[in-house]
Amino acid sequence: MRMRIRSMGVALRFAESVLLAPGQQHARRNAWAAVCENRRYAADRRHDDAAAGTAGAAGAVSRPVRR
Repeated sequence: MRMRIRSMGVALRFAESVLLAPGQQHARRNAWAAVCENRRYAADRRHDDAAAGTAGAAGAVSRPVRR
């Protein structure tokens, strides 16, 4: 049996289907989807903070120090 694999993603999914049980595949895909969603959420927050002109949670706090 000879197969032509078109991309690395297809190759990885094929290896995953051979090596992992279906429940593990589903759990891994759910976890990766959550990571991607968190990244999108963080990017949206950075974009909104930049549009508002604030440093945001990830930026440095630029408040004057009172002595």
